[in-house]
Amino acid sequence: MMGMDGGRRLLEGETQQAQNVSQTLRRFAQYFRKFWLGMAISIVLIVASTWTQVYTPELIGQAVDCYLFPQPATAVGGSNCWYDSAMQTAIQGNTLDQITTEAKLAGLGTIVLLLVGIFVAGSVVSGLAFYTMNLSGQMVLRKLRQDLFRKMQALSIGYYAENEAGNIMSRVTSDTDTIQQVFSFALLQVFSGFLLMIWIAYNMLTTNIPYGLLTLSLVPVMFVATIYLSNEARKAFRRSRQEMGSVNADLQEGIAGVREVQAFSREDENIENFRRTNAANRDANVRAATFTSALNPVLEALGYVGIGIVVVVGGLSVLRAEPLLGTAVISLGTVFTFMQYAQRFNQPVTQIALLWTNIQNAIAGGERIFGLLDTPVDIQDKPGAVQMPEISGKVEFDSAQASYKSDQPVLKGVSFTAEPGQTIAIVGPTGAGKTTIINLIPRFYDVTGGSVKIDGYDVRDVTLDSLRSQIGIVLQDTFLFSDTVMNNIRFGRLDATDDEIMAAAKLVAADSFIERLPEGYQTVLGERGSGLSQGQRQLIAIARVALSDPRILILDEATSSVDTRTERIIQKAFEHLLEGRTSFVIAHRLSTIRNADLVLMLRDGEIIERGTHHQLLEQRGAYYELYMSQFRYQDEAETAPTPQPNAS
Repeated sequence: MMGMDGGRRLLEGETQQAQNVSQTLRRFAQYFRKFWLGMAISIVLIVASTWTQVYTPELIGQAVDCYLFPQPATAVGGSNCWYDSAMQTAIQGNTLDQITTEAKLAGLGTIVLLLVGIFVAGSVVSGLAFYTMNLSGQMVLRKLRQDLFRKMQALSIGYYAENEAGNIMSRVTSDTDTIQQVFSFALLQVFSGFLLMIWIAYNMLTTNIPYGLLTLSLVPVMFVATIYLSNEARKAFRRSRQEMGSVNADLQEGIAGVREVQAFSREDENIENFRRTNAANRDANVRAATFTSALNPVLEALGYVGIGIVVVVGGLSVLRAEPLLGTAVISLGTVFTFMQYAQRFNQPVTQIALLWTNIQNAIAGGERIFGLLDTPVDIQDKPGAVQMPEISGKVEFDSAQASYKSDQPVLKGVSFTAEPGQTIAIVGPTGAGKTTIINLIPRFYDVTGGSVKIDGYDVRDVTLDSLRSQIGIVLQDTFLFSDTVMNNIRFGRLDATDDEIMAAAKLVAADSFIERLPEGYQTVLGERGSGLSQGQRQLIAIARVALSDPRILILDEATSSVDTRTERIIQKAFEHLLEGRTSFVIAHRLSTIRNADLVLMLRDGEIIERGTHHQLLEQRGAYYELYMSQFRYQDEAETAPTPQPNAS
């Protein structure tokens, strides 16, 4: 029987019901078809392993009837010594007194050796079946994960804006883990369990139908008990997980908000709330453990009752030498055989009931995975897309319209032209559409009306790779990989040499702090560049862009999260980077837009003013109001004379 801990782990996984089981199974079959040889070998090995479990009870019965307690044929209920012709002849001819003790011991020893050999062979075959099934399952999962990751790389930015990263990650982690459990363990156990039960039932019924039916009489009760206890335990574990979520939420809030809790002297109230939540979680777990712990004892008790029926009914037939329900007299060997059959039959009942939950979860997980794989990619190369040649950097917005939802336009007919080498500053209140404009240039989103052209090419008519390879982007929230500084910069151009990488870092003044790191350019950064300041992370990102040498540069509020001193360093890096490139700058600081060739003032998805910084100030319109409320103090701080030390 499966242990209680194993049953608990299986039941803790909440069953998710798939909506279209047949279609999901067909999709799985398509993956397994590529590894059909391993699956075929697994099935053959499972059949061989099951045969060893079915055949050993017959040998035990033969050992009893042929050598331990041999009886004349008139008193035997079906056992025969098929491999010992002398003993078979003696039984049939009622000449057992002519068989010596030595001959019986020799025959019994042969059966014992045969049993040992079958047990060893069964263990080896079972291990090989597990290995080949697990290997095939891992190959399928490897292909499935590759397809998932490839799909996630192809999905548009809009998909990630609408779907939580944790939910997407669960497809590659929890859903595939659930499938892995089934492929490596549950599928093998369920298939072999069903095969064993059918094979044993067939053998029992072909040996003696009434005796076989008596042996199987408690199976329906076992199934009902298993289903009831499993369902109740699953409900309790579902409740337990909900309560555990509340416990985690209280813990997270208690830790993250400890300053506010102490500031308002709410410690006692928070402790009491946590006590109630924790108690609810305890009660749910106790209830779940009650049903889980009851499952195995109930099934074992029913199994022993079934064995008791076999022993009592068969034993009475043997002792009284009376036919069982009008059939032949039951031999002692047949009683032993049916006892073994009953034990082997009862074992898979619990396993299948528990593992069936995992199979349901795997099918539902597969449905979610295939749902992600079938998600249409909004932004992709259209048929006949051409390679964009090396560009000079002229960008034209012609009545460009954009929206993230059909009934909520974000851009409303934006038109402007950026000549090669110009710097375009985009300003405006939050939600005006600044980021949407720059997202349209590398086709992170597509226009819903009008067009965006680069050097006369509509960005929708060229391949994404040839378009984006000529555009460099530095965002406010810089992403660095858990890798060396050298490789983080090399991400901008994978074929770059170490000397080219160091030259790019020197160009943007990042080399000075990099060389002070413990291992210089070979220093391994933490997750998202932890260990570096925001400005240092920005400088590495700028060096990465400088290495790629793009013709179009996009700076999305790249200096809004750094202090004034760091901003000056980054601005100096930008001066080198902006030379000869068409640049689009979104910023909340005046220093990044004062020298722009063109400033676009946006409001509600429309350009309401355009011109240079000084021209827009002279107009005393919306940009002037923005300057007076936001930029004027920065301007005064930047133009203020540097204090001189006191001569005295």
